[in-house]
Amino acid sequence: MTESQRGVRKTRVGTVVSDKMDKTVVVAVERTVMHPKYKRTMRRTKKFKAHDEQNSCRTGDVVRIMETRPLSKEKRWRVVEIIRRAQ
Repeated sequence: MTESQRGVRKTRVGTVVSDKMDKTVVVAVERTVMHPKYKRTMRRTKKFKAHDEQNSCRTGDVVRIMETRPLSKEKRWRVVEIIRRAQ
């Protein structure tokens, strides 16, 4: 099955904040939102648990994650690529 038959899946870019689990990483995705009253931009962070099959991600890496079927109780994303390695 190709990507078009399956439908478009959500992708996010974020930073790995934890790699302590086996084949799982926690990715923090940051977005900016406008305050409804004061019109000031605010940063909002959400953490996603993502599947990392090769255990290749390390804390500080910038990764792209893609939505997938539920893999566990909280894991619904998988790591597609490592964009930038941590220094």
